[in-house]
Amino acid sequence: MAALQQVLHAAQANLGAPPYGVLDLAALRSNARELVAQAQGKPLRIATKSIRCLSVLDELLAIPGYRGLLTLTLAEALHLYGLGYRDLLVGYPTTDQDALRRLAANEQACAAITLMFDSIEQLDLVDAVLPPASRPVLRACLELDASLRVGPMHIGSRRSPLFRPEELRDFAAAVAARPGFRPVAIMAYEAQLAGVYDGGHSPRAHGVRLMQRSSRRELLPRRAAAVRAAREVFTPEFVNGGGTGSIRYTAADPHVTEIAAGSGIYAPGLFSRYRHLALRPAAYYACPVVRRPRPDIVTVAGAGWVASGVPGTDRLPTVAHPPGLSYVVNESAGEAQTPLRGAAAAGLAIGDLVLFRHAKAGELCERIGEFIVIDDQGAGPTSGPRRAIVDRWATYRGQGIVLQ
Repeated sequence: MAALQQVLHAAQANLGAPPYGVLDLAALRSNARELVAQAQGKPLRIATKSIRCLSVLDELLAIPGYRGLLTLTLAEALHLYGLGYRDLLVGYPTTDQDALRRLAANEQACAAITLMFDSIEQLDLVDAVLPPASRPVLRACLELDASLRVGPMHIGSRRSPLFRPEELRDFAAAVAARPGFRPVAIMAYEAQLAGVYDGGHSPRAHGVRLMQRSSRRELLPRRAAAVRAAREVFTPEFVNGGGTGSIRYTAADPHVTEIAAGSGIYAPGLFSRYRHLALRPAAYYACPVVRRPRPDIVTVAGAGWVASGVPGTDRLPTVAHPPGLSYVVNESAGEAQTPLRGAAAAGLAIGDLVLFRHAKAGELCERIGEFIVIDDQGAGPTSGPRRAIVDRWATYRGQGIVLQ
């Protein structure tokens, strides 16, 4: 970490105005290999909303074990298709009428892009925009709700209404019988396993692990039954499940043929709280010290890039370097400025950089136009490798790619 900061300080005069996005390429490649190992031979479909950088997508797709993209929106999928990417699965249902018209105008794009559906109303919307006779057949992925239900309690994301195997089968039959649609795949994303950290010894952590054990026991036979039921109607090209936090569990399900992953590539702050993940922080942002209100407090410009989700301290950025700094309780992370206190403040001057880790992965790229890419460059004067800036990679924001 200190090496990253030293490289940035040495080059700061030529980097433009901060804040900077920083990518540790060696750590990213290490994380990519770790996720492949956890997948146990099953291909990983890259969740682009967790990456939001074309150069990183290209880096991953060149690694054996990564195949296909899981996009956030149809508009994003169409943009990526126009750049030459193929095997695109849109992870959420779409109501984007302009994007639907653009998709229908390109028969080759219709063959490369799979849309997500879980209700008849979604099919009706597409038909209202594009009558079946006026468009190519659209590829449909059907989503099974993989959440845990205990009586009236729902644990997991509020996604598909299709929970029971027979519900998925009946919907598959309705899609197959409907002109203009062809069911080709199944998704079952277990958010309560992939997206909830399980580390620590607190009562919460023990409760999460108990919940996840119960969820795995419930989901494994239900997902298997749902896939078998759907096969009565069509033969899925793929069955998608999982996420970074559940790769090794999802890989053990014989009915899942591919696993979605993205966040673990950057290993943001939340992923320091997961067990069973040997990941290295790969993405940071750096903000300058602009004030010294007290000897033990420095104030950096901005830096308060809070992550989406249930509000809490786990959604705050993590102060990565220098160590020994923490938020001032009655101010925390701010949009305009963020005071930090601790012994390390004494060693920071005006203009020095503080490195942060965003709590979540792709959201960082909505704040920065590019990553400053740092990699190992052979042996240095000490025992470790010499680190250097090797490139600057534009993010989606830097290239004008809008997800929403």
